[in-house]
Amino acid sequence: MGWSTEQAEAGTRSGQSGGGPGAEAAGAGAEAAGAGAEAAGAGARSGEHPRPPVALSPSRASDFMQCPLLYRFRVIDRLPEQPSAAATRGTVVHAVLERLFDAPAAERTAAGARAMVPGEWEKLLAKRPELAGLFAEDPQGERLAGWLAEAEALVERWFSLEDPTRLEPADRELYVETVLESGLQLRGFIDRVDVAPTGEVRIVDYKTGKAPRPQFAEGALFQMKFYALVMWRLRGVVPRRLQLVYLGSGDVVTYDPDEADLRGVERKLLALWEAIQLATATGDWRPRPTKLCGWCDHQAHCPEFGGTPPVYPLQVRPAEGGVPPQGRMGEI
Repeated sequence: MGWSTEQAEAGTRSGQSGGGPGAEAAGAGAEAAGAGAEAAGAGARSGEHPRPPVALSPSRASDFMQCPLLYRFRVIDRLPEQPSAAATRGTVVHAVLERLFDAPAAERTAAGARAMVPGEWEKLLAKRPELAGLFAEDPQGERLAGWLAEAEALVERWFSLEDPTRLEPADRELYVETVLESGLQLRGFIDRVDVAPTGEVRIVDYKTGKAPRPQFAEGALFQMKFYALVMWRLRGVVPRRLQLVYLGSGDVVTYDPDEADLRGVERKLLALWEAIQLATATGDWRPRPTKLCGWCDHQAHCPEFGGTPPVYPLQVRPAEGGVPPQGRMGEI
């Protein structure tokens, strides 16, 4: 099973993204809110009692780095979040790009992929009926039709970035999990894993938003390096390439990691986990205001907006040095 070569050239266009930092923050906010909505909503529906975190995923690591209090709301309190149209569209697009490879190579066409979009939406709606609320005030179905058309356009754009007739993924939507020597458990889902005839591994992630400018790209690369670390620890091979496919802007961003990169990521994750454990034990979860706060569902519970967090559901011990339980937390 091999991969095609045109993506390497496409990666050189990674700096071509529209909009400035404000637009990038808006896109990141919508994506982050959507990712959290699914996780938080699932937790709220599960009826599980609050418990200390036991593992780290890229999304939750990003939550803590963005705002420790947001991490608490999603992981410990499991507060419900409203689904977003943007994130739901992303879920549908991901499903199409995953299932497209069920067909023989010659049948993987743009028209066929576009035709899959309504069906994947219906499947998702059957699993999560609450998503119907996204279009509750759409009696003529115009908003839904426009939303589906946007999803179809994203799917079609993918065909200008990669050629599925030349790809045979080794894995799709691969769940990975490993435990580091420190005892830290890492886990997550990888959109696609390609393996070349020479054994080289490429990890691919689809993004339905626009590619950020290079100075704002570290967050997405951190997610990919996280996956690369997990794959390295699981299989003993450093992935040859990490590839982000931005369907919103038609960009492909690539990065070739090495062992030094991944050891650095491991050290960062260990420091992050220590901070999470300390916050869990002390109940000291501090908000970190950023432009992304405008997309947060938890403003009513956030001190930065005059709100009060729920009563902390876990046992706590006093923080060393008498640090107050609220305030702003410095950068990790």
